Amino acid sequence: MSSEPVVGVLAMQGAVREHVAMLEEAGARAKPVRRATELSEVDGLVLPGGESTTMSRLLEGFELLEPLRARIAEGMPAFGSCAGMILLARQTLDGRPDQQQLGGLDVVVRRNAFGRQVDSFEADLDFAEVDGGPVHAVFIRAPWVEKAGDGVEVLATVSGVPGVGDETARIVAVRQGAVLATAFHPELTPDVRVHRLFVDLVRKAS
Repeated sequence: MSSEPVVGVLAMQGAVREHVAMLEEAGARAKPVRRATELSEVDGLVLPGGESTTMSRLLEGFELLEPLRARIAEGMPAFGSCAGMILLARQTLDGRPDQQQLGGLDVVVRRNAFGRQVDSFEADLDFAEVDGGPVHAVFIRAPWVEKAGDGVEVLATVSGVPGVGDETARIVAVRQGAVLATAFHPELTPDVRVHRLFVDLVRKAS
């Protein structure tokens, strides 16, 4: 593979154009993915934010659910932000009964965990594996990781969120092998470092 990996962005919902722009700035060749044939052409995939149950239904409708599960199980790097984190989780709490999971991350995620108290907020996070100071994070009706398995690296936590009611450090970014997930939306800031981390994971995996 060349030094410019091909990274797809699942183009069902969410800030697809923003993810494409960030990936290209981070050194990848980015393309939207809507069909299984397009999925077969990429070295890694970004799953944007949106509404996780709707996204899982769209994946089924576009006959992408099983091909995507298979690619992730085979080791394809994947990065999920917000709803994408929910889809990659092993289990979702407070989700709908028909919520489908892609797997890839041995985590239990609580859907809309912050959103029930706080629709959106911003915070500066110490983010492991990202150099250059804190990462400014935008949270929009965000999940958090309730439980992470032994093979999962916790990359960032947030605490003291107004309206949540306690000071517990909530897990908001994780990595397991080549699968990365954030509860926040790195595509909504000018900071390309999280996308660069993912592009580096794609390079190393290929």
